[in-house]
Amino acid sequence: MIRSARLFSPRLTRALAGIGLTLALTAGMLHPVRAADITPEQKTAIEAIVRGYIINHPEVLQEAMVELEKRQQQAQQSAQREALATEKATLFDSPHATVIGNPKGDVTLVEFFDYNCPYCKRALGDVTELAKADPNLRIIVRDFPMLGQESVEASKVALAVKQQLASDKFFEFHTKLMGTKGRVGKERAVAVAKELGVDMTRLAKDEASPEIQSAIDESVRLGDKLGLTGTPSFVIGDEVVSGAVGVEPLKQAVAAVRKCGKATC
Repeated sequence: MIRSARLFSPRLTRALAGIGLTLALTAGMLHPVRAADITPEQKTAIEAIVRGYIINHPEVLQEAMVELEKRQQQAQQSAQREALATEKATLFDSPHATVIGNPKGDVTLVEFFDYNCPYCKRALGDVTELAKADPNLRIIVRDFPMLGQESVEASKVALAVKQQLASDKFFEFHTKLMGTKGRVGKERAVAVAKELGVDMTRLAKDEASPEIQSAIDESVRLGDKLGLTGTPSFVIGDEVVSGAVGVEPLKQAVAAVRKCGKATC
């Protein structure tokens, strides 16, 4: 879909200027021309040619934007695959990773999330269903706090809670915190931890430790390298799946990885 607000972006303006220069060259300026050598009169003529061409052929804008988005998507997918290859060990086997489901599962699904992301709250049901339905699935949840200081504080508490709770008990904490209505910050995260019997003295100490900050920094670095722009984002096999896509696409991707080693066979 073409968004009208993007039609005259700087990138497209530069592209159109290139079209105008090309048209001008084919109209009679048959020798190489540098932008700095174009006179004001020539510039005015080029702009008139570009304007006339666009008015007479407006469909070229749509064609150009479709092709641009296609190339950008291909470039992004290529960069993501390269990042997945170089960061595989950190992504799947880092001691900072929070593992739920079967820790020895044959397929790993990684979710980057934010405790204040409404779409992550929706995707929680999908992740829960996957964990219950697939005993051979290893799931990693990675704190990727993008939505302000409250999200950072909630993630620090959660990572400190992980130091005390077993996997299934931590997932209970994670579910309760994710199910909170309204904004989630340190106060709410600490309250949920207290409900589950976490040692508050140790929690305060762990929360402030360099190890917790390192865990967040690691996830943020991975997310940036993968080009993640929002949450939830899932990594499965050789692909990044963006958004709360529903449980079925995730199930299909898991099945494909088991079949051929890739998210799409």
